[in-house]
Amino acid sequence: MSSFIYYIKPPGRFTAGLKELWQYRELFYFFTWRDIKVRYKQTSLGILWALIQPLAMMALFTLLFSKGWSINTGALPYPIFVLSGLILWGLFHSAVSHASESIIQHSAIIRKIYFPRLIIPGSAVLVAFFDFIMGFLAFLIFCIIYQQSFSWQAMILFPAGILLVLITATGAGILLAGLTAKYRDFRYTVPFLLQFLFFATQVIYPIHQIRQPWLKTILSFNPVSAAIELFRAPLFHTAPDWTLVLQGTAVSIVLLFTGIYFFRKTEVYFADLA
Repeated sequence: MSSFIYYIKPPGRFTAGLKELWQYRELFYFFTWRDIKVRYKQTSLGILWALIQPLAMMALFTLLFSKGWSINTGALPYPIFVLSGLILWGLFHSAVSHASESIIQHSAIIRKIYFPRLIIPGSAVLVAFFDFIMGFLAFLIFCIIYQQSFSWQAMILFPAGILLVLITATGAGILLAGLTAKYRDFRYTVPFLLQFLFFATQVIYPIHQIRQPWLKTILSFNPVSAAIELFRAPLFHTAPDWTLVLQGTAVSIVLLFTGIYFFRKTEVYFADLA
């Protein structure tokens, strides 16, 4: 009987491993579905928790900024304005925070079997997207309650804004997952970075009302702000600020490729680091 020897080698050139991810697509599904069930297991309200946080924050910011400190949102009611930003921010925050911890949380299985490691932070992003769907449905209900119309461009701009958030969250989540596995200090840095980025994103205020040109220029490179700009444009019945959108999209694409590159370069050490 002839014997065969298989050599497992790293690829000779950099690759994102998309073909391998497709081969393991069923594992991708099971990781995502398992995380969804674990998140809401033994909770009284279950999936309603995905709605409580954005609605509670909407109520708080409405009381503060529409009743206390005035923020001009034009003809768009402030609750609709802030909720549209909160659901997109919630998608980004949840995806990045869970993806950054995912390698450490799955250290036991990483040491035992081989599978594409990108599945782990990728499934965290999909779980966050599942929660976002619940928030998006609540947003549509509030649009009906407030009789808020939106232009036909919503059919294009709504998905474009959501896609831009997903790309940004995937890039940031993958990058931070690799950094957190290698440098544990990032476990304590990520919450601060997300809190800082929240106030640097046009969630509770329109970026166009910022008076300092230098500050507005810096904030315009925030890809989450660009996504919110796309998402809100149909609500205002106006075209989005394409300069803001293009700048944010460019940063998002760079972040995605940087995250994948760093993750692929460091994943060979995850079994030892995690």
